[in-house]
Amino acid sequence: MAENNKDILSIKLNVYNRTLPVNCRRDEEEKYRKSAKLITDLVNFYSSRYAGQKNDVDILYMVLIDVAMRYHKSEERNDVEPLMETLKGLTDEIEDALGIESSSV
Repeated sequence: MAENNKDILSIKLNVYNRTLPVNCRRDEEEKYRKSAKLITDLVNFYSSRYAGQKNDVDILYMVLIDVAMRYHKSEERNDVEPLMETLKGLTDEIEDALGIESSSV
């Protein structure tokens, strides 16, 4: 267990105008820092875009929605099931045309 503690870092993330202490695995530090930068950049973007129109809480909710949408779009890009079904259909058609017995993957 002591070996695992060597892989845990205590870092400080600057998110918008706050410093947050975070414990993370060494191999995830860069992801945490990039995430903090993304949030800061999005807060700055929405704050400037809606200056004087939205309060801080509204801005944070807009950032949350933006990040959630990016997550869902990323999930859709990584979904290979429709592609696999299409490939199977094409493979079956080619095998039928060539008179080859189906390989049933």
